[in-house]
Amino acid sequence: MDFRELERKVVAFRDARDWKRYHTPKNLAISAAVELGELLEHFQWETDEDIMNYVKDQEAKEAVADEIADVIIYLTLLAHELEIDLDEAVERKLRKNEEKYPVRGD
Repeated sequence: MDFRELERKVVAFRDARDWKRYHTPKNLAISAAVELGELLEHFQWETDEDIMNYVKDQEAKEAVADEIADVIIYLTLLAHELEIDLDEAVERKLRKNEEKYPVRGD
């Protein structure tokens, strides 16, 4: 699934429930931040090794995946409302990063 298809699905889900009126850019940005905070709760005070062991449990991994999905859903809706093409934006940002951080030979 590409970002355009994801956007279509997320917007259709939202519109079927008449939630658009709540999905202002400010509210969507806040919601993405809240969901990111919920994701971070799974990792707070843990080492990287603890986290990798934690997600070996399928229920824990699904809970983390759900939080990541929530963040992506809100950011997709935010991009939709701001008329930002995510495919284009990500490609452009990757190009900028390639220029800013070139691969260095050893």
